[in-house]
Amino acid sequence: MLGFAFQRGAIPLSLEAITKAIELNAAAIEMNRLAFSWGRLAAHDLPRVVSAARFKTSGAAPAKRTLDETIAFRAGFLTDYQNEAYSKRYLGEVARVRAAEAKASPGSHDLTEAFAKGLFKLMAYKDEYEVARLYSDGEFAKALKEQFDGDPSLKVSLAPPLLARRDKVTGHLRKREFGGWILTAFDILTRFKFLRGTAFDPFGYTSERRTERALPGEYSAMIFRRLDNAKPQDWPHLVTLAKSAELVRGYGHIKEVNVARYRQECARLAATIGQPVAQAAE
Repeated sequence: MLGFAFQRGAIPLSLEAITKAIELNAAAIEMNRLAFSWGRLAAHDLPRVVSAARFKTSGAAPAKRTLDETIAFRAGFLTDYQNEAYSKRYLGEVARVRAAEAKASPGSHDLTEAFAKGLFKLMAYKDEYEVARLYSDGEFAKALKEQFDGDPSLKVSLAPPLLARRDKVTGHLRKREFGGWILTAFDILTRFKFLRGTAFDPFGYTSERRTERALPGEYSAMIFRRLDNAKPQDWPHLVTLAKSAELVRGYGHIKEVNVARYRQECARLAATIGQPVAQAAE
């Protein structure tokens, strides 16, 4: 952005002064010089920069995971997310759908792929324990260290149901800032993820968490009910139904709206399964 603005004459400094400032800042000097140069070029020839940004220096696209690799990766994630039993539940339900698809439509994997993705999305919802785990697994600290020098001041904006206040007009939870000490709290909280879904889970009594816990079971049951009796013409509709889990996104009141939309769409799609195929008029 600085390079773009400089090239357009919006920065009342010389090129030498800006270059010197980058050096004196002593933070990622070469990267900042390169970024500055790309910004200048973008101001002069933006299509060229866009074209260059799409170029893959490796010469080849990264290999796509196979279905088995993808399922195994998600199972491993769910083990870290909760425990091995939670992961096995995922694998067992995916295997059930896969076996039914192999029997009804040999060689097809569309339903298995859609179901494996949808179930994973619903099982790996981001609650307080997961947010704490993601902040505490070392990747966030590594990213901070790579981007900033020294000991940067840190503030995290959160809207935890037990601590956040509601907006008097909208009724939605309002985010509040927490200082760097929250990372220590996250490290402690992530050790209590075994409480998730139990009667001792202090966060599990909110309507949002109850809904999130219910969704995976609802989703699997919805698909399982239709597996054995689905006719050949029903399978494309069943795949679309499995993909409907993609509608569940966001947090708080946004997710609440999307869950309602998801359930309505599921009801609509489910009604199309098992219906006779309309005959074309001769």
